[in-house]
Amino acid sequence: QVQLVESGGGLVQAGGSLRLSCAASGRTFSSYDLGWFRQAPGKEREFIARISWSGGSTAYADSVKGRFTISRDNAKNTVYLQMNSLKPEDTAIYYCAVQGYSGTYWSVNAYDHWGQGTQVTVSS
Repeated sequence: QVQLVESGGGLVQAGGSLRLSCAASGRTFSSYDLGWFRQAPGKEREFIARISWSGGSTAYADSVKGRFTISRDNAKNTVYLQMNSLKPEDTAIYYCAVQGYSGTYWSVNAYDHWGQGTQVTVSS
């Protein structure tokens, strides 16, 4: 079973940047699509970005398009989320996940392995 560990979260002022990392162990995920989600207090888990196994196809939520970039390094079993121009509404716990079902990549139900999350807090 794949184990996922997120890192890179923290406290940042509005307009700042962070880069999140998600490292896998146990099994390689080089052949799987990967996603980033976030969950704010009192809200459901929200799709942020997804990248294909080859890195050649990406998709983003409208709320982060143009500000966030997803990438991966299969040799390191790691997926990244570069976050620029951060806003207070970006405050949430961020999770990475491995897609286990084709299609509907924007749905949490398409993913079968999840990390424990990393906290991102953006102050004004």
